[in-house]
Amino acid sequence: MKQYPIDTLWQELIYLAYHLHWPLDDLLDLEHADRARLVYGVASLNARAWAEARQM
Repeated sequence: MKQYPIDTLWQELIYLAYHLHWPLDDLLDLEHADRARLVYGVASLNARAWAEARQM
Protein backbone atom coordinates (compact mmCIF):
# COMPACT_ATOMS: atom_id res chain seq x y z
CA MET A 1 0.00 0.00 0.00
CA LYS A 2 1.30 3.42 -0.94
CA GLN A 3 1.60 5.93 1.90
CA TYR A 4 0.21 9.46 1.45
CA PRO A 5 3.06 12.04 1.48
CA ILE A 6 3.26 13.61 4.94
CA ASP A 7 4.07 17.08 3.56
CA THR A 8 0.97 16.99 1.36
CA LEU A 9 -1.15 15.86 4.30
CA TRP A 10 0.10 18.77 6.42
CA GLN A 11 -0.53 21.25 3.60
CA GLU A 12 -4.13 20.03 3.38
CA LEU A 13 -4.57 20.13 7.16
CA ILE A 14 -3.17 23.65 7.45
CA TYR A 15 -5.30 24.88 4.55
CA LEU A 16 -8.51 23.45 6.01
CA ALA A 17 -7.73 24.51 9.57
CA TYR A 18 -7.07 28.06 8.38
CA HIS A 19 -10.27 28.35 6.37
CA LEU A 20 -12.67 26.20 8.39
CA HIS A 21 -11.30 26.77 11.89
CA TRP A 22 -11.70 23.08 12.70
CA PRO A 23 -9.58 21.41 15.38
CA LEU A 24 -6.69 19.25 14.21
CA ASP A 25 -8.22 16.08 15.65
CA ASP A 26 -11.38 16.57 13.57
CA LEU A 27 -9.34 17.07 10.41
CA LEU A 28 -7.17 14.02 11.13
CA ASP A 29 -10.31 11.91 11.58
CA LEU A 30 -11.40 12.61 8.00
CA GLU A 31 -10.97 9.95 5.35
CA HIS A 32 -8.60 10.98 2.57
CA ALA A 33 -11.39 11.32 -0.02
CA ASP A 34 -13.45 13.51 2.33
CA ARG A 35 -10.46 15.71 3.12
CA ALA A 36 -9.61 16.06 -0.57
CA ARG A 37 -13.22 16.99 -1.34
CA LEU A 38 -13.16 19.68 1.37
CA VAL A 39 -9.88 21.09 0.04
CA TYR A 40 -11.40 21.25 -3.46
CA GLY A 41 -14.59 22.85 -2.15
CA VAL A 42 -12.81 25.51 -0.12
CA ALA A 43 -10.48 26.27 -3.04
CA SER A 44 -13.51 26.68 -5.33
CA LEU A 45 -15.18 29.05 -2.88
CA ASN A 46 -11.98 31.08 -2.59
CA ALA A 47 -11.57 31.28 -6.36
CA ARG A 48 -15.16 32.44 -6.78
CA ALA A 49 -14.79 35.05 -4.03
CA TRP A 50 -11.58 36.41 -5.59
CA ALA A 51 -13.20 36.53 -9.03
CA GLU A 52 -16.13 38.52 -7.64
CA ALA A 53 -13.77 40.85 -5.76
CA ARG A 54 -11.84 41.57 -8.98
CA GLN A 55 -15.08 42.57 -10.73
CA MET A 56 -15.86 45.29 -8.19
